[in-house]
Amino acid sequence: MSEKDLCVDFDGGDEIRFERIGVAGVVTLTRPQALNALTHRMIKALSRALTAWEHDASVAVVLIKGEGRAFSAGGDIQAVYAGRANSGSMVGFFADEYRLNAQIARFRKPYVALIDGIVMGGGVGLSFHGSHRVLTENAQFAMPEVGIGFFPDVGGSHLLPDLGGSFGMYLALTGNRIGYGDALWSGLATHTIKAEGQPGFIQRLTETGEPEAVLRSYFSAARRETDRPTLEAIAKHFSQASLYDVVESLRRSADSDEFAAKTLATIRLKSPTSLNVAFRQISAGLTLSMDDCMRMEFRILNRMLTGDDFYEGIRAAIIEKGSKPQWRPAALSDVDPAAIDAYFAPLEKELAL
Repeated sequence: MSEKDLCVDFDGGDEIRFERIGVAGVVTLTRPQALNALTHRMIKALSRALTAWEHDASVAVVLIKGEGRAFSAGGDIQAVYAGRANSGSMVGFFADEYRLNAQIARFRKPYVALIDGIVMGGGVGLSFHGSHRVLTENAQFAMPEVGIGFFPDVGGSHLLPDLGGSFGMYLALTGNRIGYGDALWSGLATHTIKAEGQPGFIQRLTETGEPEAVLRSYFSAARRETDRPTLEAIAKHFSQASLYDVVESLRRSADSDEFAAKTLATIRLKSPTSLNVAFRQISAGLTLSMDDCMRMEFRILNRMLTGDDFYEGIRAAIIEKGSKPQWRPAALSDVDPAAIDAYFAPLEKELAL
């Protein structure tokens, strides 16, 4: 193993560790008890590290991984709930997070995310915009935000529309988890390896700085977990022109199709406002650049922080765990289209990238 030099100048504290190992800058998320939920300090520290390493000729590749059973389960939404009385205090957190997502997408060196567990929400933003998304059989991917009255942010509007067969829209509107095979075959992951191969993979990557060559040795093909009839059903139902049409398509099939019935039941548990926002967001993202997606998401975020459903979703899921959220409005039929338009309206101060 090449000599390690612990980096101490990015101010990540004990939440995120930066190391120089061989020709690699290695990032480790170190909040395993919190499933590596992201804090503002972690976000700012990683941004500083990437800025430094992008211009450091001795760094050939960046590797990011997580301690414990999660890569990262998302942002620290308890902090969001605690800051409800002053929603403006959270805007800075999300602004820096979205800037970091865009920074990763434009990073000019190989950026290898090694995902050996849960990756959701903000964790997706740290990993899936990089050049190499490497998942093991322990990986579980989800964008479950509509279930807490939020929306698939951190670049979800750039990432999900590109998945074939309306698979991204399906993930956005249901929040369902998928494994590493579905992630590989949908295009979310670029490579899959066996969990037991991680130490050797990391050693070779830090020695050579050449992810493509190393991955040829460690790549282990993964079968798609979702069967073809289900993929065809997803393509049929989730390619509809409107959210109303998606729901109607599922409803018409629900009596005779278990997938449609189960999926419809899942969607009906989600925030009606969030479902409408997510459908429009994912549809719009198909033709937008990453930077424009982040600006759009920042507009949505600002409105979400002054609304009700996001906080109600956090309350039901985290604060009073297991309780039923009371969405406002409570039904898809009660959502005012003009209210959804307002989420996408320009801000007086747009996100600077």
